[in-house]
Amino acid sequence: MKDVLLGIDQSVERAVAQVNTVLELFDVDNIHVYLLHDFVENPEGASVVQVDSVKRAQELLEDADIPVDLREGSGDPAESIIETSEAIDADAICIAGRKRSPAGKMLFGSVSQSVILNTQRPVLLCSPSDDEE
Repeated sequence: MKDVLLGIDQSVERAVAQVNTVLELFDVDNIHVYLLHDFVENPEGASVVQVDSVKRAQELLEDADIPVDLREGSGDPAESIIETSEAIDADAICIAGRKRSPAGKMLFGSVSQSVILNTQRPVLLCSPSDDEE
């Protein structure tokens, strides 16, 4: 059984792209998916089950009969992804990229870049196509 961690942000479109990537690349009969949403700040105490992108990803995976576990983090998203991948001993991490200007990357950093550079695990980087909804 392969354990794959999906670092899910607020974007339903990116979450769908991540699920589609996993469905295309892995044997659906031999995979277990963990969905992680990191609350950078969570003063209201929201739960991962309330995040639309997580709910949509979970729905798509369960429709494909793939076991799903939900996880949530708090603080730096890249650190949460890496720490969770280590805790579950993930076989792969799947994250979704987004378009950013070079200045935007420099000022705000890049979760994708940080995960790729700071883990020894395989990282799948996907992005939604322009025609997906």
